Amino acid sequence: MSTDDKEIEIYGPPAFQPGEKVRARKHIRNDGTVPGREIGEFVVRKGEVGYVRDIGTFLQQFYVYAVEFIDSRSIVGMRRDELDSLDTPAKEKTA
Repeated sequence: MSTDDKEIEIYGPPAFQPGEKVRARKHIRNDGTVPGREIGEFVVRKGEVGYVRDIGTFLQQFYVYAVEFIDSRSIVGMRRDELDSLDTPAKEKTA
């Protein structure tokens, strides 16, 4: 099922679970939602390791994973395509 050619993620199970160890797939900049950091400042660097703390939803369509990144001392909302699991074998992506 899709809306505007995008998969509605919440129809399926979350890709990650609380407590799961993950790695950032790309650099993430502050979009104004990380207190104490300037807008545009890097809050997570590609390759940084963190742990999923919680799972929420966005627009009743996507999962958002609250990930605590130890090195950068931040908790950042991340999408599935921005993370790789370090606790489970790589999963094949389905198109």
